[in-house]
Amino acid sequence: MRGPSPELSRALLGLWATLGLGLHRLSAVAQEPFWADLQPRVALVERGGSLWLNCSTNCPRPERGGLETSLRRNGTQRGLRWVARQLVDIREPETQPVCFFRCARRTLQARGLIRTFQRPDRVELVPLPAWQPVGENFTLSCRVPGAGPRGSLTLTLLRGAQELIRRSFTGEPPRARGAVLTATVLARREDHGANFSCLAELDLRPQGLGLFENTSAPRELRTFALSPDPPRLAAPRLLEVGSERPVSCAVDGLFPASEAGVYLALEDRRLQPDITLEGDALMATATATASAEQEGARQLLCTVTLGGESRETRENVTVYSFPAPLLTLSEPNAPEGKTVTVICEGGARALVTLDGIPAAGPGQPAQLELNATENDDRRGFFCDATLEVDGETLNKNQSAELRVLYAPRMDDSDCPRSWTWSEGPEQTLHCEARGNPAPSVHCARPDGGAVLALGLLGPVTRALAGTYRCTAANIQGEAVKDVTLTVEYAPALDSVGCPERLTWLEGTEASLSCVAHGVPPPTVSCVRSGEESIMEGLLLVAKEHAGTYRCEATNARGSAAKNVVVTVEYGPRFEEPGCPSNWTWVEGFGRLFSCEVDGRPEPSVQCIGSGGTSEGVPLPLALPEPSPGVPSIPSELPPGVYICNATNRHGSVVKTVSVTAESPPQMDESTCPSHQTWLEGAEATSLACAARGRPFPQVRCSREGVPQPQRLRVSREDAGTYRCLATNVHGTEARTVTVGVEYRPMVELAASPSGGVRPGGNFTLTCRAEAWP
Repeated sequence: MRGPSPELSRALLGLWATLGLGLHRLSAVAQEPFWADLQPRVALVERGGSLWLNCSTNCPRPERGGLETSLRRNGTQRGLRWVARQLVDIREPETQPVCFFRCARRTLQARGLIRTFQRPDRVELVPLPAWQPVGENFTLSCRVPGAGPRGSLTLTLLRGAQELIRRSFTGEPPRARGAVLTATVLARREDHGANFSCLAELDLRPQGLGLFENTSAPRELRTFALSPDPPRLAAPRLLEVGSERPVSCAVDGLFPASEAGVYLALEDRRLQPDITLEGDALMATATATASAEQEGARQLLCTVTLGGESRETRENVTVYSFPAPLLTLSEPNAPEGKTVTVICEGGARALVTLDGIPAAGPGQPAQLELNATENDDRRGFFCDATLEVDGETLNKNQSAELRVLYAPRMDDSDCPRSWTWSEGPEQTLHCEARGNPAPSVHCARPDGGAVLALGLLGPVTRALAGTYRCTAANIQGEAVKDVTLTVEYAPALDSVGCPERLTWLEGTEASLSCVAHGVPPPTVSCVRSGEESIMEGLLLVAKEHAGTYRCEATNARGSAAKNVVVTVEYGPRFEEPGCPSNWTWVEGFGRLFSCEVDGRPEPSVQCIGSGGTSEGVPLPLALPEPSPGVPSIPSELPPGVYICNATNRHGSVVKTVSVTAESPPQMDESTCPSHQTWLEGAEATSLACAARGRPFPQVRCSREGVPQPQRLRVSREDAGTYRCLATNVHGTEARTVTVGVEYRPMVELAASPSGGVRPGGNFTLTCRAEAWP
């Protein structure tokens, strides 16, 4: 025999757990020895599910037993004291199976309770109205068929994620299934386009199961607001056949304005409007065009539709036909002297007027004739037509221009005989001629030279100045006129008319004149720097006229200034301070004779000895500052008379210079020996020290460091070092002299010790001699 199935095993485990319960089982046994038990006693099964029930007893040998239920069974398993049965496709909301056994002529029973639950698989939100007016209520209804038990259900109505209403069905009978939740909601603008839904929750967590949720498909709500006022229709009262006129239809208080529909039509002809939205306002604009078939009284219709509702407005429009008048000239381009006829014609009901002269009546033409002259060229003619339509007077007009052909004419106003321009800025040259056709004008120099570019903007240069012949021509003839172009420009001072440097010769006549270029001719004035008086006329040139002058040229177009340096040249001149007549040359000083000569250009100077030892000897001269060369300095220069000659291109001059030669002091071993010897006791005398030089130097000697006392005789104390100074006007020469004093020998005998010596004792004798040499 096969063992129990897994489901039966779980039921048996439950049975044994039940048998092992507490005292109420024991007391029951005590009161009634035998009993029947059903496990599970209470069960909650999902609708359509299955369940194993275990029916058992403690009767040792039950006569018979079983499990009674109206539910479908799939299989049964038995033992001596138990029966296990599988129930399938459980759909009843609630059933009570009975477990029974027959024991000792008694029937033992145990009743159970099986309930089913159904998940909220279907959650339905009743469809919303296609359009819902703002400010009116609408109904939200949610149905959850079959879900239960109802007492565990909760339904929630949502706007998007916002909870509108929530209801729990707690307390409903256990057998109750399905639920409906209905709510009334006020439609608002912000609800437009909002999604509404229903959330169903079956909470079986208290029974040990889970929370089952489901949400309906969302339904979108469309709200609208439509003002009760009719649209505002703007249209012309009169509409001409073939013309285009704008019409507009405006509505306020629309929501959502973008969903509104607009129908705009002239009678049965629909217009194609352009829609403009601004907030809750809508503006539809279109162009209305009428045809000849629509002539007469018509209606313009504007209908605005939103949310299934509509508002409309009608306006009366009169369609009329009014063609423009016709203005014709017998010869629009007439030669001068030709007769021209002008005719003005209108429609059948129109009254025409030609240049203020009305026609005989409506539908009649108006006309005039004239003999064409130059003054009629470009004369305009005006044809006006009037028409009465629906109490309103309309008018149209037409104009035409007469062109008279005539030969060119050139007036001074259009082509002046003279032009004056400033150089530099761009100008446009105008020389115009009257004539029809418009004449061409050509201006060129009579000699076939330059041509003026008429009517073109270009720079003005002085090269354009001159006389030109202008010729105007067309098919009717030509006209000729001479014109003069003057180009004015500011003064200019160049190196030819006003050189930067001028050279005058002293004693001659000269004038400072600068010629400037300019138109109109400039005036030129020159003023010496630092002075105010203007240089004018001829001058007798003197050295004082040399300097820098500021010359300024002025005319109406501006001014120009230039510095002119005037140099005055003159022959050489000796002056005593610059080239002295007596000069002393000092040997060894390296100083040369400076002989400066005044003259321009700079004179050349040469000095040559004349007579005596200086005959033919050149006298070296100091170079003027600055000078790149270095002259040779002579070691000796013969004194005497020298003749100096200064020369430039304007002459020469001669001057006699007496030169004397002198030298600074000089001492050497021959004149002042560096070592000298005196004899002690001899008569005191001065050192033998002399110096060479011109003028003759004075020599003074003194002992260094120790004053020399005045003695009549030489002593040893006179020995030492002496400093001798030789001095004249050109300097000082110093020399050191060592003096030695000679004296005779002196002998000194001394005994030691000095107090005497005992007999047999020793003593020392010392003999010392002193002398020089």
